[in-house]
Amino acid sequence: MKTVPLATLTALAAVVGGLPPSASQAYPLEQQLDCKSSAHRFIAPLRDERYIDASPMRVEANSVNAFRPAHGSELTAYGFRVYAVLGFEQGDALFKQGKGEPINDSAYGVVVVGSKESVEARVRESGSTAVVHEVVPMLMTAIFCNGRRCATPPGQPRPARPAVIEAALQGVSLIMFS
Repeated sequence: MKTVPLATLTALAAVVGGLPPSASQAYPLEQQLDCKSSAHRFIAPLRDERYIDASPMRVEANSVNAFRPAHGSELTAYGFRVYAVLGFEQGDALFKQGKGEPINDSAYGVVVVGSKESVEARVRESGSTAVVHEVVPMLMTAIFCNGRRCATPPGQPRPARPAVIEAALQGVSLIMFS
């Protein structure tokens, strides 16, 4: 007899836990992904209000910090569930420095669950200039706002803007599976 209430409770938990994000209160990030902000102004409120974990789950060599959404935070971007929040700002204690050359003075974005085509359509529809980058084909896509470029060392050519962004997102696939 005691297993019936436990089985009922287990079934109820499975149903409630399996509800899509739209059934709960989501916190949309698309306004901040207009690429007119800085990494600090994007990440600090999310950390302070406990929408993301305070410490990054990973720091790339190029200093891109990946923060995990806090349990139950329900972050969304353009209607897609956020898997990770990305950012780095030079000289800001909020971010950890990687072992290599920082990618920019400031850069930020998110990784969402959705195909590149679907995500890009919604990002462009909103008027954002964010870069949309496929992380896992048909499953995960990065939306990335690239800030000011760090000073290029003397004698080194400054990389083209798309190459800078590709370099920033190179390790994002590793973030997803580490």
